[in-house]
Amino acid sequence: MTTATAATAASRTNSPRPEKHRPDKPETTEPRQNPPTFLSDPYPTLARMRQSAPVSVLHSDGGLRLWIIPRYVDVRAALFDRRFAQDVRRAQALADSRVEGVNLGTEITHMLSSDPPDHTRLRRVVQAAFSRKRVEAMRPMVERITLELLDGLDAAAARHTTRTTTATVDLVRDFAFPLPILVVCELLGFPPEDRDLYRKWSTAIVTQEGDHAAFRRAVQEMGSYVLAIADRRIRRNDRPVDLLTELLAARERGELTDDEIVGMVALLLIGGHETTVNLLGTSCLALLRDPGQAAWLRADLTRMPRAVEEFLRYDSPICMATTRFTTEPVDVGGVEIPQDEFVLLSLGAANRDPARFQDPDRLILDRRDAGHLAFGGGIHRCLGALLGKLETEIALTALLARFPGTTLACQERDLRWRNTMMLRGLEALPLTLRR
Repeated sequence: MTTATAATAASRTNSPRPEKHRPDKPETTEPRQNPPTFLSDPYPTLARMRQSAPVSVLHSDGGLRLWIIPRYVDVRAALFDRRFAQDVRRAQALADSRVEGVNLGTEITHMLSSDPPDHTRLRRVVQAAFSRKRVEAMRPMVERITLELLDGLDAAAARHTTRTTTATVDLVRDFAFPLPILVVCELLGFPPEDRDLYRKWSTAIVTQEGDHAAFRRAVQEMGSYVLAIADRRIRRNDRPVDLLTELLAARERGELTDDEIVGMVALLLIGGHETTVNLLGTSCLALLRDPGQAAWLRADLTRMPRAVEEFLRYDSPICMATTRFTTEPVDVGGVEIPQDEFVLLSLGAANRDPARFQDPDRLILDRRDAGHLAFGGGIHRCLGALLGKLETEIALTALLARFPGTTLACQERDLRWRNTMMLRGLEALPLTLRR
């Protein structure tokens, strides 16, 4: 689970396009909007960056300089290096000293936008909820939600299929989005009927698309919503067994503030579905592109856990990790990044690095090397990694078992991708369901 509050202004900005550079200097790119070709397939550009230099420099539309690290060995090292900090308030002050109008999301306080000791305190409050034992205990609930959604697809197919037509569904809208958001709703004890609200807030917070007013409005609306639910529980002395109750208990112990509860819920609501939504969409598309790999998987669906690790590597749902900044000069592959510089770690580029993975641009579901960085690493490694993998394993297994002959219901060139450098996900995935 992850969110983009500290990375939005950076990750939404431009598609890096390598230019000629001297070997002793990082390549530099000029600001430009994300072109459709980069959104649909960023990997050729990321490969050129990886081959050209250990570090590239991108200037955002607002003029903020961003250093991008694309190589696996350097990305992995940086994920564990405390010299790359993430405290959003310090980052905002640094950005304000450089350019005007950059919003890094100081309105939300959570683990991804904090450094120790605050990060340690915040993560400790919720980490038990995502232990291996607790996540495995969620399996029956995830299976139930998955089957209910598939039954809904079945019913829709029956209503709209005739002798001459077959049913088309949007996998993102009808399956990939509702599954993880319904799981998070049960985890938090939130009303599932409000899931479209959560998606609206998530889109405004994660992508921004230059609309800072929409970002702030989404944060304010979400904050009011969360605190209203908390207040109702306290007034009614209603304490169900869920994560929100645990957060309120932590507040009573003096371990969390109201703002931190809102930030934690935002992180769980947004991060708790964004990764899985993206992963389900790109995984299905990858199988449709590669009938041989799809047949290998359908032949034995117990192979799914191994396949999910490869889906995570092959098309990482988070292409750029949340923005960091250097607290002192850092050498990366012979290039020195000065102190107080903003840095993006390209998880997508690292996971396609031929220096680390053999034949990295091929989907190989039987790949035995699960050393991908899709969930990050270090103290900020995705807290919900186990839950995201469980959801994906259950969802893809059930989907392939019920509709093994499913095909793409449009030309691949017509697919729309989310307009952000950070997230790697489809806006929609039209499918024709076939048993």
